[in-house]
Amino acid sequence: MAAGIDIMSVSKGLKSENDLETKSRPYFNHSIELKRRCTKEERAKVLASVGLNVFFFPAEMVSGCDMLSDSGTTTMTNEQWASLHMGDVAYGSNRGYFVLMDQVKKTFGDGFSNSLASGKPNAFLFHQGRAAEDALFTALGKLGKDMVIPSNGHFDTTQANIEANGMQALNLFSPELGAENPESHFKGNMDVTRFKKLLEESADRIPVAFLTITNNTAGGSPVSMRNIEETSRLAHDSGIPLLFDACRFAENAWFIKNYENGYAKKEIRDIVKEMFSHVDGFAISFKKDGLANMGGGLFLKEGGIFMKKYNGLPDAIMNHQITTEGHPTYGGISGRDIMTIAVGLDTVLKDEYLDYRIKQVQEFGLSMHGLGLPVLMPAGGNAVYLDVNKFFDGTGIKPEDFGGISLTALLLANYGHRACELGYFAFGSYDKSTGKRTFPEVNFVRFAVPRLRYEKQDLESVAVAVKTLYEEREKIPPVEVVYGEDLPLRHFKARFAFRRQ
Repeated sequence: MAAGIDIMSVSKGLKSENDLETKSRPYFNHSIELKRRCTKEERAKVLASVGLNVFFFPAEMVSGCDMLSDSGTTTMTNEQWASLHMGDVAYGSNRGYFVLMDQVKKTFGDGFSNSLASGKPNAFLFHQGRAAEDALFTALGKLGKDMVIPSNGHFDTTQANIEANGMQALNLFSPELGAENPESHFKGNMDVTRFKKLLEESADRIPVAFLTITNNTAGGSPVSMRNIEETSRLAHDSGIPLLFDACRFAENAWFIKNYENGYAKKEIRDIVKEMFSHVDGFAISFKKDGLANMGGGLFLKEGGIFMKKYNGLPDAIMNHQITTEGHPTYGGISGRDIMTIAVGLDTVLKDEYLDYRIKQVQEFGLSMHGLGLPVLMPAGGNAVYLDVNKFFDGTGIKPEDFGGISLTALLLANYGHRACELGYFAFGSYDKSTGKRTFPEVNFVRFAVPRLRYEKQDLESVAVAVKTLYEEREKIPPVEVVYGEDLPLRHFKARFAFRRQ
């Protein structure tokens, strides 16, 4: 056989896969589910029957994209499905508990995995993140009165758990959040100037400080390592523990690697450990960056300020856990789900997964922006956020008309896509005794992108549908609240009706 040119020599002269404009996905479909096809009339009838509240609309009738949430909606991997069979459902000290604790240590660093034998528990499992928050803030709320929990942006249930325990949830959004600067990637940062002033004036009222990574309330925007370090230093100088709301920790690390100076050559795993080296604990929903359908936890760092300052709280938290969730080694999570979380915490750190995941969201944001839609740019890691005020600018829609509710209702009824209002209604309030309405700083409709679930065609169909409504926004009527305007967590429970103009 005649010697020819070596194939690698030829290959080096050609463009590589990374140079191509269109590349294949880093995964392939293992199974599919055909959607139930519904007509516009069928969807409208059902939506009217539930008072235009998209949370009560049957999921099987969402014939487009279901972007209500990216929590627990992940398409799991083959390895996760296989791990289900390894789940041990023993009531005490199941096999998966030890596997998960080992993975927590590998993912987040030393000091966060549990040592039950020591009698000083620091790792607590719960069936989901908000249950972990409930346990934490129930314990903190008993320390005193007139306390405040500052954050770069509390999410709805976090805020509700804080307020249910008699404390104030204070958002210190970055001043860059509302800026028209598409190159500003870390709009989720804590406003350290306001945080410093708060510490100077009221440090004795702050039991803990929180950083949400990524910042779901602030458009899903990430938090820079520099901001994490500075917030940590300020809190620790005042003797205050700093905790993460860590639901999307891996996505946050991806943004640090790709957009913060000095991190381009670092591994995601190392960036995560550096992030968590600055905090004294974290609450997490494994339904996000755990890539699981259920599960959550609260993890306190051994030797951290929280464990030193509140020596008696871990036992109080465990008591809460036992009385509400179950034995500490399963904490309300099935043995099967515990195994999927352990696998998910490893998968979520893979470059190929994170690259595809976040770039898919970014491309979705660019698609909507390219159609002239007023979305927050640059897009965050888990969702695209539509600015409701800019969407309805010039139409006469007022804050109390709750245009975001109108928009999500018509998007679902007309085109089969479900999104979530996270703005004036979700984060606002109404005092029935005085008739006073309070509105938050942000007014978004969130288009959350479930992990490993949709493809480009699916997301582009959402963008086109929203563009169609934008072009006809003058025809979109306001809504009135039929029930629930004065209730806490009202967006989960309220009923609406379109108001005649």
